[in-house]
Amino acid sequence: MKMLHIPKIGMGTFGSDHISANVMASSVKEALAIGYRMIDCARVYDNEREIGEVLAASKIKRSDLWLTGKVWNDMHGKANVIRSAELSMKDLQTDYLDLFLVHWPFPNHHPPFAHVDERNPNAVPYIHKQFMDTWSGMEELQRKGMVRHIGVSNMTEAKLRLLLGDCSIRPFAAELELHPTFAQKELRAYMKAEGIIPIGYSPLGSPNRPERDRTDEDVVDMEHPIVVELARKHGVHPASICLKWASGNGIIPIPLSTKVKNLRSNFESVHSDPLTEEELTMLEAVDSNNRLIKGQVFLWEGATSWRDLWDEDGTITGGQS
Repeated sequence: MKMLHIPKIGMGTFGSDHISANVMASSVKEALAIGYRMIDCARVYDNEREIGEVLAASKIKRSDLWLTGKVWNDMHGKANVIRSAELSMKDLQTDYLDLFLVHWPFPNHHPPFAHVDERNPNAVPYIHKQFMDTWSGMEELQRKGMVRHIGVSNMTEAKLRLLLGDCSIRPFAAELELHPTFAQKELRAYMKAEGIIPIGYSPLGSPNRPERDRTDEDVVDMEHPIVVELARKHGVHPASICLKWASGNGIIPIPLSTKVKNLRSNFESVHSDPLTEEELTMLEAVDSNNRLIKGQVFLWEGATSWRDLWDEDGTITGGQS
């Protein structure tokens, strides 16, 4: 079967603990009608069954759709990874996934609606040997044809370097937080050099992110003066500028919306009126290292802060190679 080229934009389906599965499925139906062909799913979002009903009822050929799935942190390990993919495929009513990702690089997980201070007593830092056992399951899925491509999510450059040194099948894509105030320029440059496609979550600055991921120092992308200025110049909402920034930088954004007007605007943003090189350069000044999805609930005993998850000094904090 001919491989489908990855679309320029996808629809995210993480409801941030406040959008029901049925509402999300209804939004997927609207998105498909508008023209979206990439749907970004995950087991932990707890809505794949409802989305699968929509996909089954759609007249769009499966070969024209790009479906992404993710293995959650409680299903790490080779056998669990394969089982997780099988469950996602069953719920999504498909016999293959276009892309399957390791959702987070460690097996730490939390219950739904977790508070920012909640901790799993069994949480551990990154352990490369354990991650490679999980990755071997990912490789097996691709070899069997159950998934077309495999990749990672929420990985740092330090962790990616270890993976690339030891894997048999390289990651096709990496999903990471990307928006104008959090451009992750160095990580993107490394990924580009290694041929890894960046997929950007929270591309609008995640205005509806869970309360546990909000802190006083957070910056609002869509209120930044340069973003507002460019939106006025192009006659669009600031959200469109954020998406045009992503597309102009070779990033595939996966925004979420449950409103038809916004779904349509988001789709059109990456398919028309691109930003000029000069405008993209202007937006470089917006970057303020403004990480919004901090991941505090995944911290292990002995970790000092959420920064320990992200290897900011280039070394893996508390981890084992």
